[in-house]
Amino acid sequence: MLGQLFVSLAKPPYVAARQAVTGALFERRYGVTTAGARSREELGFSDEDYNRYLPAGLTSLRRILRKGEVGPDDVFADLGSGMGRVVLQAALAYPFRRVVGVELSTELHEIATGNLERNRDRLRVRDVTLVHADVLDFPIPDDLTVVFLYNPFFGEVFRTVVDRLLESVDRAPRELRVIYGNPVEEEVLRATGRFEEVRRLRGMRPGREWSRSNSFRLYRVLPAGTGSR
Repeated sequence: MLGQLFVSLAKPPYVAARQAVTGALFERRYGVTTAGARSREELGFSDEDYNRYLPAGLTSLRRILRKGEVGPDDVFADLGSGMGRVVLQAALAYPFRRVVGVELSTELHEIATGNLERNRDRLRVRDVTLVHADVLDFPIPDDLTVVFLYNPFFGEVFRTVVDRLLESVDRAPRELRVIYGNPVEEEVLRATGRFEEVRRLRGMRPGREWSRSNSFRLYRVLPAGTGSR
């Protein structure tokens, strides 16, 4: 009983406080700015399918994707990369061949560019690119093997991106993994019959919606004809 009370009441604020401290240390160590939220209005997004900016937690990537599961032929893309927090984490800690971040907001892209340039010499991955573009104008690379989505878009935009990911895998068969944080459009993935859940991180915050915002799923994309709707 006491253990359940800790998990439901005490642990969430503890986790939030720990993440805040971890974020501050990360920013100080690398001389970057990645924290803080931006509303859709502040970012100038008129299309309601595009979400506000909120950075993923600093422990999320390493907890959902283990370093031993990434090899030198893997290519990583953060679609909706914001200020570049996850791009930096991927390039600092993993042996990816290439890392790409795609961001629609001019303000966030410029901040991410500064963050990246200040840390070029520290990166494990030498080939890191930030693309300032609408994700709908970004051609999915046919060597992409890991996609990161922290709830950057919804609705028709999300469905179009999912379709393009599947088209890429069908065009160039390979293992593709998708990391999806705050999975509000999870049913879109399930409906395709081609996204097999590999791992999940449950949110540790009170309330269903708030808890979901801190949860992540790792999926493996199945070859065409092997899934079930």
